[in-house]
Amino acid sequence: MAHNMVGWFEIPVSDMARAKTFYETVFQVEIALHDFGGLQMGWFPDRGEVTGAQGTLIKQDSYIPSQEGTLIYFISEDVQNELDRIEAAGGQIYQPKTQISPEHGYMAAFIDSEGNRIALHSRA
Repeated sequence: MAHNMVGWFEIPVSDMARAKTFYETVFQVEIALHDFGGLQMGWFPDRGEVTGAQGTLIKQDSYIPSQEGTLIYFISEDVQNELDRIEAAGGQIYQPKTQISPEHGYMAAFIDSEGNRIALHSRA
């Protein structure tokens, strides 16, 4: 296989407007909303030919926010930047900035506005 394993991710939400505002505030991006006949999606920005998978917020009855499911890591310049915006945006810190190792950098985790456990990773 000549590519990374993850090609797309979906984060379940109960309230699309609330989740959109939360993620836009924390990551300082614009999320584009799309409605596919009752399936609502909030696409994260496409940065083009760069490292990392693209993904979406998703609202549909079969998608249920959870802290117990798969853990998604967002790439960051410094995880503390996003952590500093989590609580004001309506989330909570789950794990503060923690060094993984000198060669692998840092991670942190939070609970988003919908109740999902999400992680961050940075080299600094």
